[in-house]
Amino acid sequence: MPAFPEAARSAVGNPTLRANLRHATHTIRDKRARAVAELDDWAALREAGKRIKDQTLRHLDAHLLRLEESVTAAGGTVHWAADAAEANRIVADLVKATGETEVVKVKSMATQEIGLNEHLEAEGVRAYETDLAELIVQLGEDRPSHILVPAIHRNRSEIRDIFRTEMGRWGRPAPEGMSDTPADLAEAARLHLREKFLRAKVGISGANFMVAETGTLVVVESEGNGRMCLTLPETLISVVGIEKVVPTWQDLEVFLQTLPRSSTAERMNPYTSMWTGTTDGDGPSAFHLVLLDNGRTDALADEVGRQALRCIRCSACLNVCPVYERAGGHAYGSVYPGPIGAILTPQLRGTASEVDASLPYASSLCGACYDVCPVAIDIPEVLVHLRERVAGEGGRGHRLERAAIKASTWVLDHPGALAAGERLASAARKALPKRLPGPGTRQWTDHRDLPELPAEPFRDWWRKNRA
Repeated sequence: MPAFPEAARSAVGNPTLRANLRHATHTIRDKRARAVAELDDWAALREAGKRIKDQTLRHLDAHLLRLEESVTAAGGTVHWAADAAEANRIVADLVKATGETEVVKVKSMATQEIGLNEHLEAEGVRAYETDLAELIVQLGEDRPSHILVPAIHRNRSEIRDIFRTEMGRWGRPAPEGMSDTPADLAEAARLHLREKFLRAKVGISGANFMVAETGTLVVVESEGNGRMCLTLPETLISVVGIEKVVPTWQDLEVFLQTLPRSSTAERMNPYTSMWTGTTDGDGPSAFHLVLLDNGRTDALADEVGRQALRCIRCSACLNVCPVYERAGGHAYGSVYPGPIGAILTPQLRGTASEVDASLPYASSLCGACYDVCPVAIDIPEVLVHLRERVAGEGGRGHRLERAAIKASTWVLDHPGALAAGERLASAARKALPKRLPGPGTRQWTDHRDLPELPAEPFRDWWRKNRA
C-alpha cells in the first residue's frame, strides 16, 4: 500500500464511492445520536467504560492469567500467540488436526488483522465468511473498508451484481431474477450460507469481550450468523486480542449498554452470544482460545498511546470523521480504518513503512472522534503523539524539513545574510514562481496563494522613512 495521501487521492475523486460513504455514515451517526440521547447517564457510562478499561490494562497480566484458569477449568484450551505468524500456525494446526478442509467464520477483526483466511488457503483450508457484509467483501475479492459495515463502499446494485456472478463459485448460486432490494439480497445470502452452516465441522470466531472471572466469551452481532457458527460446529476456535478481557460480569454490563448504541444505534444488541468452555451435548465439543498479542504489549508500554487499547470496535469515530467520509477505508491500508485505525495500526505494526508512517497525519484533528467515543479515547492527543514519534524517526520528508530549519536558523543568526537575501528576493519578486517546487510543498500551494513580496525589504523602508 502507498502512503495515505496517495491512496486517498483516487477515492476522493470517485463520486460513487463518495456518495455511498456520505449516505451511510450520515445515516448511522444520526441514528446513534438519537439512541445516545435517550440515556441521561451516558456521560457516566462513558466514564465508567474508560475507567474499567484503564484499570484492566494496568493489571492485564493478572486478568489474563485468571482468564486462562477459568477457560481451562470450563473445558477449553488456551493458546498464547506472540504475533500473527504464531497465531496463524496455531489455528491452521488445530483445523488440520480435525481432518477438515473448510471452516465457517464469525466476523472478526483479529483474524483479518493477522491474515488468517489467506494463511488457511495456503494450508489447503477454505474459510467462509458468514457475516453479510464480510460475505460481500469475500465474494467480490475486495477489502473491508469499515469496522462495523465492511462493505459500506458498495451500493445495492453493486452487491446484486457480485452475488449474481460470484456466488456460484463459492457454493449455492444466487436465485434467478434476483433484484437489488434488501429483502432479495438477504434471502440470497441466507440460502447460500445455510448449507455451509449445516455442513461445517469447525467454526472460527473472535470475541467482543472475555470475562476473566468465569472464562466466558461474548460475541455481539445483528444477523444471527454468529450464533450459527458458535453453536453448530463440533470445534470452535476463537482468536481474540489480549486487550478484550474484562474482569467481571458487572464490568461487562457497562459495555453491553454503550456498544450497541454507539455501533448500530440500537438499545440492545439483537444477538448477544456467550459461551463458557464446553458442555456435553450442547454446542461444540472442543473449544480453543488463541490469545493474540501482535504488538499490543508494545502499545501498552506507551503511556499516551495505550488508550487506543480501550477501543471496543464500535466504529462511531469513523462515522463522524470528515477525512474517512471522503477518503474511505481502503486508503488506510489496514483492517482498522478511520481515526482509530490511524492510532492503532501504527502502534501494532510500527511506523517503518510509508503507509504506517502516514496514518497519524490522516486527520484534521477536529476532535469529533473523541466526542463520540464511548470509552473516551483522546484520539487527537494520540495522533499528535504519534506524529512526534514519526518525525523523530526521520524519513525523507522529515529530513528535508530538518535541513530547511537548520538553514533558516543559520540565516536568522547572520543579519547580513538575511538582509542580502531579502534584497535579492525583492529584486526578483516578479520572476518568483506562484507555487512552491517539490511534491511535498507543492500540495500546500495547490490551494493556497503564496504571499506577495514587497517591492523593498522592511529594513530598507525603515532606514529611509524612520531612521
